[in-house]
Amino acid sequence: MAKNWIELVTGSLEQKKQYRQYKARVKVLPENYRTAIEALDRYLMYFGSITKGDTLVTMLEDLLDLFEQSAADGTPVRAIVGEDPVEFVETFLANYSEGQWINKERKRLVDAIDRAAGGEP
Repeated sequence: MAKNWIELVTGSLEQKKQYRQYKARVKVLPENYRTAIEALDRYLMYFGSITKGDTLVTMLEDLLDLFEQSAADGTPVRAIVGEDPVEFVETFLANYSEGQWINKERKRLVDAIDRAAGGEP
């Protein structure tokens, strides 16, 4: 019971553990891959607006899997992200949009307009 209360206040302890494991895995990447994923991570944290912890952890782990495999294969960073890293990361983020707070706001807007329009033809 106490664990449920603590997780309600602080968030999932399992997700925190997964995030720490993610950060530890990032630290062992070769420097150029680590630098790139840290930059992408920072952008995702600011721009991504992911509010669901499970979605955030899954997204970051998927990104890390891509970079770990690319490092193992010797794929250059530029071959991963392309010429426009912003386009890459925003396309990547689109696959995880169900966790973004903006979706809740979009629904709230649509519902408010529907209520305001009421019985209008």
